[in-house]
Amino acid sequence: MTLKLLELLSLIPDPRRAQGKKWQLGPVMLATILAILSGATSYRKVHGFMEAHRKRLNKAFGFGWKTAPAYSAVRTILHGLDSAGVERIFRQHAAQLSGTQTGEDVDAMPVVAIDGKTLRHSFDAFNDRKAAHVLSAFSVDDALILGHLEVDEKSNEIPAAQAMIKALKLEGRLFTLDAMHCQKNFPGGPQGEEPSACSD
Repeated sequence: MTLKLLELLSLIPDPRRAQGKKWQLGPVMLATILAILSGATSYRKVHGFMEAHRKRLNKAFGFGWKTAPAYSAVRTILHGLDSAGVERIFRQHAAQLSGTQTGEDVDAMPVVAIDGKTLRHSFDAFNDRKAAHVLSAFSVDDALILGHLEVDEKSNEIPAAQAMIKALKLEGRLFTLDAMHCQKNFPGGPQGEEPSACSD
């Protein structure tokens, strides 16, 4: 069954107690996404977007908001969410949007670009945490991000890419990756097996 984005967002595990759920998670998440896509870069600006477009949001999605949630409420809700649960829902949404099928013809294979980026301002010297490095899988034909995976601090992109391909069930597609993935011996794969093509 295909679910709309608002319905999917409502399925994200919400750690709040029942009496603490004045604002439903799905509407807050959807409005926050729309605010960020519109250029909001802080919780105050997210709140400003919600307040400015409250009537439109009510009409389009049936939120029923008499007032927009305060920026502090939005911050509390988002900070309490489990990132893995959020990622799982976004992957499900991406899978619904991507209708491409795998095939044996190389020219007809759906192309997936996998690339890693270090997130700005993610370095935490106080907690001795390195900057976060996140791997993304991008469906070229659909112009759609299929999923993200944070690379373990003690590892690198190679095993992370293989784990992402398996988790997203992307076997049978054509991949483009950085040159570092052109290894003669892939961890967990047949010894001496070489990739058929590499792209840097």
